[in-house]
Amino acid sequence: MLPEAVMKKAQQEMLDWQGSGMSVMEMSHRGPEYTSIAKKAEADLRTLMAIPADYAVLFLQGGASSQFSMIPMNLLRGKTKADYFNTGAWSKKAIAEAKRYCDVNIVADSSDSRFTTIADQDTWQFSDDAAYVHYVANETIHGLEFADIPDTGDIPLVVDMSSTLLSRPVDVRRFDMIYAGAQKNIGPAGLCIVIIKRDLFGHTLPGTPAMFDYKIHADNGSMYNTPATYSWYLAGLVFEWLLDLGGLTAMAEINQRKAEKLYTAIDTSSFYHNPVDTRYRSWMNVPFTLANDKLDAQFLAGAAQAGLLTLKGHRDLGGMRASIYNAMPEEGVNALLDFMSTFENKHG
Repeated sequence: MLPEAVMKKAQQEMLDWQGSGMSVMEMSHRGPEYTSIAKKAEADLRTLMAIPADYAVLFLQGGASSQFSMIPMNLLRGKTKADYFNTGAWSKKAIAEAKRYCDVNIVADSSDSRFTTIADQDTWQFSDDAAYVHYVANETIHGLEFADIPDTGDIPLVVDMSSTLLSRPVDVRRFDMIYAGAQKNIGPAGLCIVIIKRDLFGHTLPGTPAMFDYKIHADNGSMYNTPATYSWYLAGLVFEWLLDLGGLTAMAEINQRKAEKLYTAIDTSSFYHNPVDTRYRSWMNVPFTLANDKLDAQFLAGAAQAGLLTLKGHRDLGGMRASIYNAMPEEGVNALLDFMSTFENKHG
């Protein structure tokens, strides 16, 4: 979802952005109108997240999946090993891509639990000679989320925050690089945000394409090529919406309340079940199953009739998955809870 207020503002500006006579989609990305949109979006994001000046903010294309390659290309810096946590589907994809460029040490592996928990910290196996440590803050498919930020000492820490960025405050200084696909809490698909310390620039692997070099993008204000202008514009409207809401502290209070409501309903029912370790449950993605999986199709059909859409779980897991990102209002969660209660009373 996108916030309704954002959609309405985009609708109002669709044909004529602020008297320019152009839609944002029709603007030159180097023209003064679009330059003002881009600069304001970055400034608002820096304000929201208190991003220090020694971090570059990049608005890139290729989604978070492109970062799986760009990270080793840019951050190995003469080393041959990187540390990765394996906590779900996106971790696995990041690991597979990193193995094209370096040796990968698995710090902790959640696959034995079917990605329902994270190994205790005293079992984590870090490398002394790793170029960086990578983890996925929240695994969208499995609904597994780190409760704390791993302490990696002097080794640079890289995090995929595709489904958690902007859902709560983040201490940017704890990380050397943060990246996130836009299509969860930031805006529509087509954009990837990268927040990276500038002192990591300038050490790409030989043969790295220009489009995969963070320094080139930073030096060109994310406009080395034509960026995803409309997605960037809509992300900027989302940043404005969050600031008007009271910032990320206010957003966190709403998100935590939404998640607690849904997990409480599941945990107090014998009809619904969530398999994830309670210590590592996602605020954003809540997978759940029914006591009788033969009722899944009926549940989804009834939910759709009630206006509750895209609840089908990932094909690898089955069941249901409720994604309750920033733009999902609390009323939406309440409507889901009402439907779940009605369905359980009828079929439980």
